[in-house]
Amino acid sequence: MPLPDSFLQELKLRSDIADVVSSYVTLRRSGRNLVGLCPFHGEKTPSFNVYPDNGSFYCFGCHVGGDVISFVRKIEKLDYLEAVRFLADRAGLQMPESRADDGMAAQRRRMLELNRETARYYHAVLNSDVGREGMEYLRGRALTLKTIRHFGLGFAPPGRFALVNHLRDKGFTEEEAIRANVAFRGRNGGAVDRFFNRVMFPIIDLRGNVIAFGGRVLGDGKPKYLNTSDTLVFHKSGSLFALNFAKNEQADRLILAEGYMDVISLHQAGFPTAVATLGTSLTDEQARLMARYAKEVVLCYDADEAGQNATARAIPMLRAAGLLVKVLAVPNGKDPDEFIRSYGDQGYARFKSLLDSTGNDVEYRLQKLRQAHPLDEPAERVAFLTGAAELIAGLQNRIEQEVYAGRLAEETGVDRSAILRQADSIARKRRGEEKKKEFREFQRDAVGLRDRVNPDKSSNLRAAAAEEALLSAMLRYPELAQLAAGLLSPDDFVTAFNRRVFQTLTQKLAAGTELSLSAVSADLSEDELSSVARMMARYHDVPASERDVKEYIQVLKSEQAALRVRQTAAESQPQELLSYLESLRNQKK
Repeated sequence: MPLPDSFLQELKLRSDIADVVSSYVTLRRSGRNLVGLCPFHGEKTPSFNVYPDNGSFYCFGCHVGGDVISFVRKIEKLDYLEAVRFLADRAGLQMPESRADDGMAAQRRRMLELNRETARYYHAVLNSDVGREGMEYLRGRALTLKTIRHFGLGFAPPGRFALVNHLRDKGFTEEEAIRANVAFRGRNGGAVDRFFNRVMFPIIDLRGNVIAFGGRVLGDGKPKYLNTSDTLVFHKSGSLFALNFAKNEQADRLILAEGYMDVISLHQAGFPTAVATLGTSLTDEQARLMARYAKEVVLCYDADEAGQNATARAIPMLRAAGLLVKVLAVPNGKDPDEFIRSYGDQGYARFKSLLDSTGNDVEYRLQKLRQAHPLDEPAERVAFLTGAAELIAGLQNRIEQEVYAGRLAEETGVDRSAILRQADSIARKRRGEEKKKEFREFQRDAVGLRDRVNPDKSSNLRAAAAEEALLSAMLRYPELAQLAAGLLSPDDFVTAFNRRVFQTLTQKLAAGTELSLSAVSADLSEDELSSVARMMARYHDVPASERDVKEYIQVLKSEQAALRVRQTAAESQPQELLSYLESLRNQKK
């Protein structure tokens, strides 16, 4: 049973899209609309638009759009009913009973319950005789019992069926354990524990749910760290270890470390804003997630080659997310955990001193260039300055460019204006390449070549344009929706997707539902809803009248008639076609 329209209307009234989106994105007013940097892809120039008058959003960069429900779905990684529940809790509304809740939302809740029970089991094993080896490892890394409890650390015993048997006793099936990725199907067809003889690190989301696990092997086994694969409740590329704790500090700065133990040691030492990725390189999605909770990120990766490469990859991602970036180099090639433990009671003070004296990412990258190109040789000096100019060209703030060009001039004896001219030349070339790329994408979009939602569009451009303008008018003007519903039938539409949207809108009208994106969001996929949001964004500032609607309808009827003629011609035998053409000539005479 679908959710009542009356409930969805009340939810929409209490969930102003500008208020909801602004809790994730910094928005500024642009006329009647609001704009900001898109939270769904990295960008330097704002292309994310919020339209408060019709409760929609659309990004002209990544082409994602929808209503307030779909925004929450995407940014919180929820299904439709979970997003509705999220907004209902926020607005203080009671969710109505719905059998639709027995589907995906119920599966997700069941998986979260299984994960919570799994975490409890691992923690209990750690505190038993079976987990003695795991506890000795953690205490050997100087973790206190308080820290172990705080992070819910555990131990997966050596047996291959211990967890599966425990979960079965708790009422969970083998299939559920396999879907949650805490088990896998063995050769005999039964479920086998995925983690064994490992110290376990629960991964907890921002709402306090256990969504996955990381496990460190004891001994020399491979892989050293094993992580849960993506599941219904866990997306590795969009999650961060310990962000559930770090966000509560409401600090402007996050420390991005390399692994679980570094983060836990930093928290224990008094730095509770440390977070880590989950066994993979930083992603754009994780960078944007951090930007929701901080203005600055301090990169604190290992000093080895892999750590330095990871630092180099992370800097542009974090900058693109709008974050200030600093790079902390731990002395003597140590990781943060080793450094803090090596100073005992002085660990906090020593690390805080490092943190406070850390330079920004520009200084770090310039220092890496100096190391690669000694300045005492002319050729190396040219290579250093060329690399430095490329770095400066990527800075968005002109004052920042001027400052670093001045420093380089003092250091190398090369005129500051020459360095800036080189940087400006590189920046112009990059902008030209970006504009060419944008224009090529615009051309493909204009002719529908990239429209996966409505593949009929590219071969029916005139009809598709009229359909989109008409559907947008129906969603914006109730009186025009009634007019269109009375003058058109679905068969008058040329493209299949737009025909289905029209059918959905007319069905809602017949049921007395007020038309809006929220009214149809449960009937469309995320991509389909984005396509409708694009139509509304494209025509947002274009007023529509009764005359316009009738013109759109006339275009559709003429296009549909022409399409029928083409289909008749294609299906006709040669002699029939000749006879048809002869009859047309006689009519002209």
